[in-house]
Amino acid sequence: MRMCYDQSMRRISTRTKAARLSIRALALTAIFTAALGAPRLVAQEPVKLALIPDRPRPGEPVTLGMTLGPDGVGYNPKARFQAVLINAQGTRIAKAMFFDLPMDTDTRSLKVAILTVPCTAQAGTARIQVEHEGKRVGTIGLAIENRAFVSEEIPLDKANTELRRDEDPQKTAESLVLWDILSRTGTSVYTTGPFSAPVASTRRTSFFGDRRVFRYVDGSKAASIHAGIDYGVPRGTEVRACAEGKVVFARSRIVTGNSVVIEHLPGVYSLYYHLDRISVSEGALVSRSTVLGQSGATGLATGPHLHWEIRVAGENTDPDALLSRPILDKDRLFDKIE
Repeated sequence: MRMCYDQSMRRISTRTKAARLSIRALALTAIFTAALGAPRLVAQEPVKLALIPDRPRPGEPVTLGMTLGPDGVGYNPKARFQAVLINAQGTRIAKAMFFDLPMDTDTRSLKVAILTVPCTAQAGTARIQVEHEGKRVGTIGLAIENRAFVSEEIPLDKANTELRRDEDPQKTAESLVLWDILSRTGTSVYTTGPFSAPVASTRRTSFFGDRRVFRYVDGSKAASIHAGIDYGVPRGTEVRACAEGKVVFARSRIVTGNSVVIEHLPGVYSLYYHLDRISVSEGALVSRSTVLGQSGATGLATGPHLHWEIRVAGENTDPDALLSRPILDKDRLFDKIE
């Protein structure tokens, strides 16, 4: 009995010491908390997403709307969100940064990213992944539909062969300048509505996404993809802005001749090439249908025409897709999110 009593007392004593140590640890924690302040635990709220359209074809843009909940709690306000298009094989094939869309009321807020399905993308299931500080915070699915493109062969004379094929430091420098502009994603929203055609004529000599083969004077060939639409209009035809925006480039280039570039939305630009004359200056704000210049055949051109091109987050984009619907339909995006 004595042995059992002693063992029981030892067990009680051990538990008492453990309890004292636990109390002491809690007391120390309370002291440090009072001195340093309690850690702020922030719950990261899930994002809500809406996509228009959800069945795009190669070359067509998609608009992704996102809400974060009250005050975007849980996310670093200094870090931007990014939308990444990922195909069925898991390859990242396009990306764009989100920007804040100004609203008519303070009670709703919306972030938007506009990106384009590359015209070389294969049909099939895909997804857009939203990333913040390198981490995935949301995903939405889409289906890329089939699309066929026209093939054409274009014979070039000696001058145009040299213009396209010969290396030239000036051409390289001009390409870098233009790419620097087209790869920017600012914050200004100049328009939300559908675009309009830059000329009244409906005669087209080349289409978006044409699979081209240039045939040089020596018989050699080079493949290319046409990034815009060519309108077969006479020299001197008035060329007008397709939508409201800011002129960010208005000068001559070796390959594209007299050229104008307009910024319409963060990462969204329209381009007008081979002009005979430019009528606007860089930095000017233009309205839809503002005259930008007159069509011509400057640069690499086989005859008078207007090359009209749209770039979204650097990706060549089918202009017809922007003629048929608003690129930013705020009400529809909110309806799909809510």
